[in-house]
Amino acid sequence: MSTWARLPAVARYALLVAAILAIWQAYVTLGHVQPLLVASPLDVAGAAWADLKDGQLEKATYNTLINLILGMIVGTLIGFALASFAVFSRIGQDLLTVLTSIFNPLPSIAILPLAMIWFGLQPKSIVFVVALATIWPVALNTDNGFRTISQTTQLAARNLGLRGWRLVTGVLLPAALPSIITGVKAAWAFGWRTVVAAELIFGVAGSAGGLGWYINNARYYLNTSNIFAGLVVISVLGILVEGMFGFIERRTVVKWGMKRAA
Repeated sequence: MSTWARLPAVARYALLVAAILAIWQAYVTLGHVQPLLVASPLDVAGAAWADLKDGQLEKATYNTLINLILGMIVGTLIGFALASFAVFSRIGQDLLTVLTSIFNPLPSIAILPLAMIWFGLQPKSIVFVVALATIWPVALNTDNGFRTISQTTQLAARNLGLRGWRLVTGVLLPAALPSIITGVKAAWAFGWRTVVAAELIFGVAGSAGGLGWYINNARYYLNTSNIFAGLVVISVLGILVEGMFGFIERRTVVKWGMKRAA
């Protein structure tokens, strides 16, 4: 085993990030790149620190996360309900097939103009398109997880008197957990892209503005450092959430032998 492979995963990732930042800083400094085009890591750190101190970046991050979490909760619950309905009836399966065929290929951001007409220039519009983006990954992966559970397990549960939602919550959801986690991870990725894109397109200005609005506002004033600061926050949050999903998998499906460790 190489020296690099023997290092803890956190140390490997930290070294890679440090190398990327060093190359970025060297490119801007030695290449005499115009600050208007590409901000250096030091300038980005300064801009981020300044906006964190006055609360602007912190508030924008909070607003984006609130819209994302609310949309994901709604989308995940609807996705679970559709997958559960599909397991128990042919109509439910046909309904899930039709709805996913219609809405899954449709970019949720394309629905934003309608959402703005229905809900106005309010956070509800963003929550709506995020929910629409997250329903289908959850529904499809959960349905796939339900259908990979052995018939023996399902028959045994029914013989014990489990029916309806008791069967879903007591047997199907735990057995399909690897697929469900995969679906929620995919929903997070779709939802995260959708919420930032929605805020970039129209956003909600002022105290309700999110990271997309923060980046777009910085563009108006040609504050490249602030644009990069918003992008860095988005990337850091993505890394943290991926780490959270990894922790959940290690504590559940990997620990229980339902999935091999990466």
